Amino acid sequence: VQLVESGGGLVQAGGSLRLSCAASGIIFSRYTMGWYRQAPGKEREVVADITHGGITKYADSLKGRFTISRDNAANTVYLQMNSLEPEGTAVYYCKASGSWFYWGQGTQVTVSS
Repeated sequence: VQLVESGGGLVQAGGSLRLSCAASGIIFSRYTMGWYRQAPGKEREVVADITHGGITKYADSLKGRFTISRDNAANTVYLQMNSLEPEGTAVYYCKASGSWFYWGQGTQVTVSS
């Protein structure tokens, strides 16, 4: 099983990034997919998730700025991040949850003020 995140980078506050997570080795359409983040010195926290049926859930502080979506044909989940803030600097991880769960290796997002 592999989850490979991409799309991270350096962005100015107020900017946007789109993260992608490509999955292989799982029946993607059967898994709930999630995005998490871990800032330096802090615990990993959930950003958003999307069920196999397309139901989405977001961290309260991120509603309206972040959008999670999935393309089951491409085995990929996305995270569109708008109006980024310096507090959004973190490593962003993709997670697949089903009968078991799997993590990606993470992608760094740095938001400069």
